[in-house]
Amino acid sequence: MKRYTLIHLTDVHAVADGLLHGRVDSTAAFRNALDTVVAAGQPVDAIILSGDIADQGDEPSYRLVARALEKAAGELGAAVVVAMGNHDERGAFRSALVGDQADGQVGDQAGGREGDQAGGQVGGEPYDVVTWVGGLRIVTLDSTVPGEHHGELSADQLEWLASVLAEPAPDGSVLVLHHPPIPSVLPLMDGIGLREPERLARTLAGSDVRIVLAGHTHSASAGTLAGIPVWVGPGGAYAADTMAPAGKTRGIPSQAFSRVDVTEDGVITTVVPMTSAPPVYELDTEVLLSHLAGHSG
Repeated sequence: MKRYTLIHLTDVHAVADGLLHGRVDSTAAFRNALDTVVAAGQPVDAIILSGDIADQGDEPSYRLVARALEKAAGELGAAVVVAMGNHDERGAFRSALVGDQADGQVGDQAGGREGDQAGGQVGGEPYDVVTWVGGLRIVTLDSTVPGEHHGELSADQLEWLASVLAEPAPDGSVLVLHHPPIPSVLPLMDGIGLREPERLARTLAGSDVRIVLAGHTHSASAGTLAGIPVWVGPGGAYAADTMAPAGKTRGIPSQAFSRVDVTEDGVITTVVPMTSAPPVYELDTEVLLSHLAGHSG
């Protein structure tokens, strides 16, 4: 199989006007992340956003994100995959962000739970969709509960997921949802995580899913579900301080995204921090490898 490189961004919390929490230009941070990926000039197969895309779930914020995604994906030749988060609003999400995708026009969409369209057009329906990138199948599940911060998956969603995964994909599958199906070290997450993750585990057991990608916690972490790696991406807008003083919940000015490489032998997840500081060093890789080879001989 070919190697697939996926760029995983989560918890963008874009705002069309002003600063997030009066301190963070989250929309600029999102553009900076995409610019970083494009400037690297490396092959990218898909850009994946795992929820909390617009902080207020408003159409103007989604449009800003959509324009930035269209530009970056066009330059990279990459598919775009987006999932709903608890800050997102299904109607505005569909109309301003995934309008073209919902008609199967972006990437190689293979349809959602509403038949041939990707996720259906009813604003209140969960946005569940399959996207094909070559032989890799990316399945998006909407774990949101409108008006709530915790996550749930209905029996219908899990039945649909089981039917999708019943036939293995040539290069395996990636599952994307907002609420992580693993615990967090953050006390706040105890009440607003994914409820009954064991139900999802039973559906995934024995499937071809290579990795589960999630967000929500604003802190990078890893675990397993049904023996499958789970990667929770770092916050794109800010980070949750996992070492905050006892009894405190604190957001800190740290922004990052993930690079996920799916290979024949496994999956590699890498945090890519964003910083305006100058590099500590920058060397020509081929010269460095040649130098190291000379010393090892």
